[in-house]
Amino acid sequence: MAGEEQQKHRKQGKIIAVCSAKGGIGKTLLSVNLSVALSKKNLDVTIVDGDFQFGDVCLAMDLQPTFTMKDVMDEVDGLNEYTIMNYVTRHSSSVQVLAAPERPELADLITSDGIVKGLETLVLSNDYVVVDTGSGIQGHSLEILEKADEILVITNLEMTALKNTKLILETFRQIGMGEKVQLIVNRYNMESLMKAEDIPSMLGAENPMYIPNNFKLASQSMNLGIPLVISQAKSDVSKAIFKMAEQIISKRIVKEDGKKRKKSFIHKILPTH
Repeated sequence: MAGEEQQKHRKQGKIIAVCSAKGGIGKTLLSVNLSVALSKKNLDVTIVDGDFQFGDVCLAMDLQPTFTMKDVMDEVDGLNEYTIMNYVTRHSSSVQVLAAPERPELADLITSDGIVKGLETLVLSNDYVVVDTGSGIQGHSLEILEKADEILVITNLEMTALKNTKLILETFRQIGMGEKVQLIVNRYNMESLMKAEDIPSMLGAENPMYIPNNFKLASQSMNLGIPLVISQAKSDVSKAIFKMAEQIISKRIVKEDGKKRKKSFIHKILPTH
């Protein structure tokens, strides 16, 4: 009975993987600020730094973690939704952070099985687990992307970013992940030969989400380690990220309501014994 009761109170959170085809276009900034924006909706959120060699999540949040993903690997066999919380670092926003190892060579100690076990465990005590992945689809990023319920692919209007983003989106479609991809166009109003309105047809992506350009504010936020949605909550960038958080939550509610209605309908038409 106690086990059944415990099962009832378990969450079944969603995993959001944030990725990009190249570095330096705002992936970590988005991961951190989206996590904080979601937590402001009274949701339990953990952000995992999935760039195991050169992760910057703790820098972006001004955190000095005691434990990292490397320590999780050491205890992976005994991991459950309670013990894993010993390895996260709590941010003042209430977002929990599972940090990347402190040195690049320690990334070699991260295993595929350990990552999967860690994510499967975290969703039991969180509404959302946001993973800031490494750039591209390589190494452990693929395992994270396969496990994710939603993949946010971030790009901007630079030609190199667009070329590589087109390739990564095509790859997701080829490997059967296209349906869970959402395109994010960062700095959509930056000076560029490309126009934001041309991006959907160019990349074959419907209904992208847009984040406006404020490079100075974004850079300052990263350097100070204070998320924009906290320090500059009324800025256009923060408003766009809050709107994104609301859309992600709404989409989930619609999906879950649809599943409940379908289940209810099946119960009505099938005889019960």
